[in-house]
Formats: sequence, C-alpha cells, structure tokens
Amino acid sequence: MTLPGGISRRALFLKLGILFNAVVGIILAVPFVRYILSPVIRGRKPGYASWISVGSLDQFPAGQTRLATYRNPIRNEWDGETADIACWVRRIDADNFQVFAINCAHLWCPVRWFPQSSLFMCPCHGGVYYADGSRAAGPPERGLFQYSHKVEGDKLLIEAGEMPTPPSTAYNKQGSSRCV
Repeated sequence: MTLPGGISRRALFLKLGILFNAVVGIILAVPFVRYILSPVIRGRKPGYASWISVGSLDQFPAGQTRLATYRNPIRNEWDGETADIACWVRRIDADNFQVFAINCAHLWCPVRWFPQSSLFMCPCHGGVYYADGSRAAGPPERGLFQYSHKVEGDKLLIEAGEMPTPPSTAYNKQGSSRCV
C-alpha cells in the first residue's frame, strides 16, 4: 500500500522506527556524555583546598580536648546538616594544637573523647586512642587522622575539603617503617 506522497506504508514505519530509536538513543546518551565531560564542565569547586575556621582560640582551653564543627567547603545545596563536619581539637598549650578527624581509623565510626581517662574510644569495635591521637588498643592499625591547622589572629583554622589520610609511611607488625 502506498500513501499519498509516494511513500509506502512499510517505508513510513521504518523511518518512524529509526526516528524513535534515535530519540531514545540520544536520551540515554545524555547522562553518559555528562559523566564523561563533568570534570571539564564543572571543574574543581572553589572551596576544595580552603582554610576553614573551627572557632576562636578562647573556645579551646589549654590542656583540654573539645569537639568543634565546621561547614564542609565542598557541599551541595541539598546536603543540609550533613555538610556540618565534627572534629576534635586538642590544645596542648598556649601555642600548640592538634586537630583530629572524628572518625576511627578502622571503619570510620565516630570516636568519643573521655576526659576522665584521657582517651578517645570508638564504640564500633573497641578502638582506643591516647590523647595525642596515637593508637592505644583495638583493631585500628594507626592513630587518628589529623587535619593541618594554623592560627590566624584569634581563630584556629583547619585545611578542610580533603579528608585527612595516613602519612606516606606506615608501621608494620614488627614496628619498622615501610613505604605504603
């Protein structure tokens, strides 16, 4: 059967099928192409390597460890409260600080500070850390992760944007250092 305009019914449905498949193919290709091109299109977010204030120096008395929070510089509009990240700040003396990630080095459970025993303890698998963040007992093979920090004026700043990770050397079971 031939339709008006000189095209057969078979050719019409063939062209409609090809058109439909092309539209579906384009729709399915859009997310793939966006994924491939996203590093070029989006680039690096501006807060990636920024210094974030965790509070004034008055909030951290000498000889004490306090919980502090900061707003993640790499966040999306829908992150809500999950963009608030906690960390432990230990003020050793007037000029020296240590800032620890709140996560255990074993399975990233949040650790708690117990001032009575001067220990950080992980509730998940019994990881225990000394006040300086070094490993005391339990399954973690290393101490707590530490943030780089600096003091500017009366503010304590940490280098946020990247989760702190282990240093370039680690210790094996015998205690000698090896490169990781």
